[in-house]
Amino acid sequence: MKDIMLKITGKQFSGDISEDQMEFITEGKLYEKGDSTYLIYDESEFSGFPGCKTTLKLTGDCIRMKRIGSEVGFGMEFIFEKGKRFNSKYHTPYGNLDMEVLTNDVVNNLTEEGFGDINIDYHVSLNGMAEGRNRLKIEVMQ
Repeated sequence: MKDIMLKITGKQFSGDISEDQMEFITEGKLYEKGDSTYLIYDESEFSGFPGCKTTLKLTGDCIRMKRIGSEVGFGMEFIFEKGKRFNSKYHTPYGNLDMEVLTNDVVNNLTEEGFGDINIDYHVSLNGMAEGRNRLKIEVMQ
């Protein structure tokens, strides 16, 4: 397991216009297991998920994101694979919401050493009420 720095940029869109962007830099860990690369980091107040730990499992062009929080019952999981839908529950302290993710594109540009970037473009729907398009860029640095 090695120490890394991550620069995470998230954008939310309304149509083709970027409405909101967040960006933060955090420390993390990287390790390999089997044919997968794992990135682990703690979320911040700025990301909107303070006290949460996020794990990314990268296997080829498939990325599994699991976020577990310090709040009892908080957690979520996404699977990003181009052109595929993923249905899950978004667990919050206030109850569970049905969540659907449709991945438009996934690009994994990490080198064999684990450095580079990951880009994910996806649509998300919560209970069919809140819908939006998001782009997530994760840069892995030493």
